[in-house]
Amino acid sequence: MNKKRLAAVLLCTAVCAGLAGTALQNRDTLAGTCQITVAIDAGHQKKGDTRKEPIGPGSRRKKAKAASGTQGAATKVPESKLTLSVAKRLEQELKKRGYKVYMVRRKQNVNISNKKRALLVNKSGADICIRLHADAAGKRVRGASALYPTKNNPYVKKLSKRSRKLSGDVLKKYCKATGIRNRGLSGRNDLTGTNWSKVPVTLIEMGFMTNKKEDKKMQKSSFQKKMAKGIADGVDSYFGK
Repeated sequence: MNKKRLAAVLLCTAVCAGLAGTALQNRDTLAGTCQITVAIDAGHQKKGDTRKEPIGPGSRRKKAKAASGTQGAATKVPESKLTLSVAKRLEQELKKRGYKVYMVRRKQNVNISNKKRALLVNKSGADICIRLHADAAGKRVRGASALYPTKNNPYVKKLSKRSRKLSGDVLKKYCKATGIRNRGLSGRNDLTGTNWSKVPVTLIEMGFMTNKKEDKKMQKSSFQKKMAKGIADGVDSYFGK
């Protein structure tokens, strides 16, 4: 190979290597700016708001803007305080895993209706929404469940399939991490905070506060870490991580 031809080959190799390096840098930069955002809605608030709002876009049916929630049978801790505590732990856990997090509320003394919560999530650019709640029933009833909009939902039926998958992934991993009984999925079309959503959404009932044993368990710091880990594991599963 003569010197001119060798020089041309070397120059071509250098240019191609440079272009490949730039492409890799661009790919890495793009990946860094395309973080998944998870919205967390800690259910309820310090005081309920009995004023009415439509349960979905164009709906004539209306429900209270914000219910007061239940409270612990043993601890007397309000549901709104439990959900906020778990939400903050979940935020930390998700951030450790590389997610961006949008928190609908960070304190008790707010007045944000269920419709407004969904609209805030929509505006935030979140990819999914996790709504945290706790259940109430007879004193012996226990376990966790997850609620999602059905395929017949008149407001967000396009979100049904993805919301069901999100609900299933979160509930399965949550129950595995905590040992709480899995009560299964429940299709619901009457949840205002779900019906105004534009992203896949799940409402997880983390346990029964009317069950003294489950109530006490959910108030423990060490157990709340398990709760947050389980939900985060479910988010990982949903996104195929």
